[in-house]
Order: sequence, then C-alpha cells, then structure tokens
Amino acid sequence: MPRISRRKLLGSTVITGAAAVFGSSSLNASQSPSSAPANGVDYYQKLGVTPFINAAGTYTVLSASTMPPEVQAAVALAAQHPVHLNELLVASGEYLAKRLRSEAALITAGAAAALTLGTAACVTLGNAGAILSIPTDMKELKNEVIVQKTHRYDYDHAIRNAGVRFVEVATVGEYEHAFTDRTVMAHFFNAGEGKISREDWVRIAHQHRVPCFNDAAADIPPISNLWNYTLMGFDLVTFSGGKGLRGPQCTGLLLGRKDLIEAARQNNSPNSNTIGRGMKVAKEEIVGLVAAVDWVLEQDEGAMQAEFQGRAERIADRLKSLPTLTTRIFVPAVANRVPHLLITYDPSRIRITGAQVIERMRQGNPRIELNPGTGGAPASAGLPGGPNTIIVGVWMMQPGEDMIVAGRLREVLEAAVNA
Repeated sequence: MPRISRRKLLGSTVITGAAAVFGSSSLNASQSPSSAPANGVDYYQKLGVTPFINAAGTYTVLSASTMPPEVQAAVALAAQHPVHLNELLVASGEYLAKRLRSEAALITAGAAAALTLGTAACVTLGNAGAILSIPTDMKELKNEVIVQKTHRYDYDHAIRNAGVRFVEVATVGEYEHAFTDRTVMAHFFNAGEGKISREDWVRIAHQHRVPCFNDAAADIPPISNLWNYTLMGFDLVTFSGGKGLRGPQCTGLLLGRKDLIEAARQNNSPNSNTIGRGMKVAKEEIVGLVAAVDWVLEQDEGAMQAEFQGRAERIADRLKSLPTLTTRIFVPAVANRVPHLLITYDPSRIRITGAQVIERMRQGNPRIELNPGTGGAPASAGLPGGPNTIIVGVWMMQPGEDMIVAGRLREVLEAAVNA
C-alpha cells in the first residue's frame, strides 16, 4: 500500500459541514471497546496536588473556571471516538457562528492563541507563501499594528508572535494619522482604558480598510457580549473559553469576518508548518467549548447575578461584627463583570495584612484561594489599594462554599483581633 503523507491526508478530507459532526453518529457508546464505566483515579491526591475552594475568580494560574456537569459529560462522550480535526473545527465553527450571530467562528487553544491566529490571518490573508514566511520573513508583508498606548498589556507577545510591531497612539487625531501602507490591523483591548472609544476605533479603521481586532477574553458576562462587538463592526473578537463561558480551560473562541476566520484556520493546527501548529485543540476540548456555549446561552443571567450577589452578602454578614471592618460589593465595569466582595479594616485593630490573610486561607483545610488583588488591589479595578484589603471572588464557588469561606475568614480575622 502506498504511503499517504500528512499533507495529503489533511488536504484530501472533504469538509461536510456541521451535520457531519453534530448530527447522529454511526457509532454509539455500546459499540465502543472503551465504553464500560471506569472508576476514576483521584490523580490530584496521587500526585500530591491539593485542590482548593475558588474564592478568587477565573484566573489562568488558578485553572480558571469549573466546567458544568453538562459540559463535562460532552467532553467525556467526545473522548470515546476519533474524528477528523479539520471536519470538527469547520463544523463547530459553522454551528457557533449561527448561534452567536457572527459570519464565522474558530475554536482555538485559548484566547492568547486566538490573538496570534487572528493577527496572522490579517497578515497572511490565506496566502500560502506568507503563511510559511511569518514571523521571520516580513519584507513583503504588512506588519504594523496600531494600538492605544494604554492598551499595551501582558498579552502583547501573542500578537507579536505573528511578526508584527506596534504603533502606539493616544488620541483620535493620532489614530487617524497613524495608518500607512504597512498597517495590517488595529488592535483594541476591551477592558483597557483610553481616549478612543470602540465605535471610533472601528469607524476609523474601516475608513482606511484595515481590520480591527477586539480582545474581550474575560468579558462574559454579559452573555450578549458574545455578539455585541461583532455587530458593532469589529472584524475579529476573541473570548476565553475557560472563563465566563465555563468551557475547557485550554480553549478560546475567535469570531468575526468569514475570510479572516478562514485565514486564521489555515494558520492553525492541525496544518503543518504554520505558526499555529503548536496551538493544538483536542477533539474533547472543541466539543467541550461548543457544549459550554450551548450551556451559557440557556442560563438566566439575572438569576446568576442574583446568586453571586447573595453569596457576597452572606459572607459580608458573617464578618460584620468584627471591629472596624467594612464591606462593599462591587461589580467591575468590563472584565469579570460580576459581584465581588471588598473587605477593608483598620490594621491597628485587626493586626494582619491582606497578604498574610491569603497565606492563612491557603494553609487551612480545605484550602481556599482569595482574589490575587488582596493586599493591594490593582488600580485598574478602581479599588482602594493598601495592605489591609481583602477581595473575595464568589462566582466560581460551588453551592455552599460561600459559608465555608465566610467561616474561615472570620476565624483568621478574629485571631488577628486578639493577637
């Protein structure tokens, strides 16, 4: 039998649309040799890694969100059978685009991968030679990305991976005059501050026929953001799959213009010799994110926000009698737009710093992780800084964990009163 190359295998697959993957399967669980129920091994225990109650939020280093049971079940079922990844990527993209009112969609290996692939799409526009050349051979390619100076952030590298360089602007006037024949994209950080609005960013970019990209990774809820920014005119928008969407952590969602999404897919795994070859998304993760989108679109957003508000209020009520302690519930303006509990106190009466509170909560049983802004909240959150601040993120807690957190916080702070 002649050997079939990887390139021919990838190229010869017929993409049959969403029905091929999300319709009925010719196989079922009873036909699978691996379908017998298995008793799972607790590998966290086996490896000596201690889980915790998440009173922080959807931070990557804290493994982001926890998938709902429906999503976990979809992931487990997807693991039972092989599929062709290109078929699954195209089919899932078609399905999500329809659900999210977008021209097209692509599931990526996290929002950072979506930044790289979306930028690469703008640079290469599906040109095979350009796909091979980036990021080192940019002589014949446009490679300038305009960005507000205040929107430079910890994810710049994901964009620069495509071989581009930033051109910074601060005002509408500077933005209007920043476009050159080398401009390939205008990048907007959705949670960033600056003098140029989203609407002006889109309008001016389109006047110059340049695509604009919005990084809204942590900006669900509200659920409507899943279509707000593409309908506003952004050519590309990305969301993290493992934050407010509650999908697998190693997934991201890239939405936008059909030609750019197709160009991003051509730069992506499983295609060989591309900038995205290492940004592989497994079949289980692809299906998991589709299931997560289905799950989130079925949620009552008002009920969810009320539940988060109730958790914060219950924790605050448990602490209110401590001397000098005050509490305030706040909702960030953009990213992580859910109720958080801010706790402040007089350190001369409660003799402990926020950093020490974090350590005491980690050392207990069960282990509890507080929001990393505790002990000195970031200025971007609009919170008072200083060592005597505690921030509790309530939205990733499991039912009943709010009172465990409240009890432990009271125990730690009461001990500090009597120190």
